[in-house]
Amino acid sequence: MIDQLSSLAESHRSWGFWLMFHRLRKLQYIWNHKRVYRIYTSMRLNLRNKRKKRLPTRVKEPLLYPIYPNVTWSLDFMHDTLANGKTLRN
Repeated sequence: MIDQLSSLAESHRSWGFWLMFHRLRKLQYIWNHKRVYRIYTSMRLNLRNKRKKRLPTRVKEPLLYPIYPNVTWSLDFMHDTLANGKTLRN
C-alpha cells in the first residue's frame, strides 16, 4: 500500500486523498478507505487547504443628488420606443 501511494504521490502531486483512493480502487486494490487514510497521513501526503482571502468591507456611501435641475441626464429607452406609437413589424 505504501509503494502504491508513494508512486501516485510522485506522479500526481496535486491529488488529494480521495483521488488517490479512487485510483487505487480502479487498479483493483480493495483496501478500506480508513486504513488507506491512516497510512496516507502517516506518510504526510495530506495537502494544505488553501483558504480564500476575505475582501475588506466596502464603505457604503449615500447617493449624491444633483444640486439643481439638468445637472445630470438619464435615458429612458422604454419610453423612447413606446413614445412613437409604432411597432417594429416587417
